[in-house]
Amino acid sequence: MNRIAYMVLRCLPCVPSWFYRVWKLGRPSDTHTEQERYDYLRNIVKKVNRAGRVEVTGYGMEHIPEENGFILFPNHQGLFDMLAIIDTCPKSVGVVIKKEAAGIILVKQVIELLHGIAIDRKDIRSSFEVIRRMTEEVKNGRNYVIFAEGTRSRNGNQILEFKGGTFKSAVNAGCPIVPVALVNSFRPFDISSIKKEQVQVHYLKPLTKAQYMDMKTRDIAHLVHDEIQKKINENIA
Repeated sequence: MNRIAYMVLRCLPCVPSWFYRVWKLGRPSDTHTEQERYDYLRNIVKKVNRAGRVEVTGYGMEHIPEENGFILFPNHQGLFDMLAIIDTCPKSVGVVIKKEAAGIILVKQVIELLHGIAIDRKDIRSSFEVIRRMTEEVKNGRNYVIFAEGTRSRNGNQILEFKGGTFKSAVNAGCPIVPVALVNSFRPFDISSIKKEQVQVHYLKPLTKAQYMDMKTRDIAHLVHDEIQKKINENIA
């Protein structure tokens, strides 16, 4: 957590204006486009990452679909994950986040700006509602990020089993499924140091509807999991 405090201190003069702008952009009455809101947030994220001495490098951005209406499926290593994705992904994305985190100050305002969704993992009805809402919004051209492990891995670059249910929205919408391999994304906030860290974000070739239409969601989950773990293994010492 030392790095979070370091980031805040280095960015302190800008924090009040950033917070106000993010809050304003997240209000229902805001008239900016989704991409304009996202671009503003992305600019802040890049500055914060640099201030925190974290170098984020993206690979395979050509695999991000040109047409909106896709879902990114990254592995989940920790609090830094979304900072790494926003830093490298040029197209606006919403995010599905656990209800417990959605009420935290600043996180709440960012989720509102992204028009993200909070999920109560203990409530089955909430899960079905998230699937329904994501399906409709992706069909209408929105993009999302969802962490298929359901919770963060505590084993660094070794990822947990992916949950088949997290792929239901993609299957129902018939949208591209984009595997995303996060490498060393746990290090910035899990290691008690402010030394320079390097995080990699690898966007892998999407699975199209034609490729997965005859597969069960648990089989899709296994396939995406294995592709991500393979890419991680190729990029760690």
